[in-house]
Amino acid sequence: MEILVIIPVYNPDEKFERLLDMLQRQSIGCFPVLLIDSGSQHDYQNVIKNNRNFMIRQIANRDFNHGGTRQLGIKMYPDKDVYVFLTQDAILADEMALEHLLKCFTDKTIGCAYGRQLPHKDASWFSRIARLNNYGEKSYVRSFNDRMNFGMKTCFISNSYAAYRKEAMNDIDGFPNNTILSEDMFVAAKMLINGWKVAYDADSKVYHSHNYSILQEFKRYFDIGVFHSRESWIREIFGQAEGEGLNFMKRELQAIIRNNPFLLAEMIARDSMKFIGYRLGLYEKKIPIGIKRHISMMKRYWESE
Repeated sequence: MEILVIIPVYNPDEKFERLLDMLQRQSIGCFPVLLIDSGSQHDYQNVIKNNRNFMIRQIANRDFNHGGTRQLGIKMYPDKDVYVFLTQDAILADEMALEHLLKCFTDKTIGCAYGRQLPHKDASWFSRIARLNNYGEKSYVRSFNDRMNFGMKTCFISNSYAAYRKEAMNDIDGFPNNTILSEDMFVAAKMLINGWKVAYDADSKVYHSHNYSILQEFKRYFDIGVFHSRESWIREIFGQAEGEGLNFMKRELQAIIRNNPFLLAEMIARDSMKFIGYRLGLYEKKIPIGIKRHISMMKRYWESE
């Protein structure tokens, strides 16, 4: 199986150097790694200068897009069988991580697969509970018919750590060129509709989490709402996101009552801002462009509007 690891890069921190180190320690041996750099000022090239498996493609910062940039990597190396995507702040947890993830593709019906995300050591309580909610201890495989039981969670996947079969990507024409985010869910949904399956491997792990402020949560969920508004077919086919959000809030509340009831007020504030941001995103067509730029986390997306 010929693989290519693709990592979009922009001003990475020390987590990126730890990721590069873990990539070189993987049990599957040598494999090419493509770094698509959109204008970093941070000099990390000395870390990889003696490793011929690392390649760098420079692009202009204005040309970065979550889907289009990743599809660029695939187009550069169309001869690979599986494309593995990581973000610069996702650190492989052990030497077996990639081996576990790639085993998913021994099943010829698997179009894409993703691994388990564990919180970084500095993760906040809310960041930790989000990781535990979205990335459980049990592996599974889901098909299009599973949407009746799992709704939108059926097409959940994260490009912070995920892999895609070339044949399946070609079948759906690859990543979208211009989504605000959630290009991974877009692809997974398309694959499921076309008869492919999505695998989750709990034994393949990375450390990855974000300590978002309440305002950042609002902006992030506004962008998610924009995505669901513009790609409304996902909600029509797989169900509303609000139902899963309510289920998460129930689990979050139970965890707070058991472990840290002093965080209840912050939970209410965070979840309220998530909900408001998401609903505003769903109705973004009625919002002036200047306001959308101000309340969006992905401000660069609106430059072409």
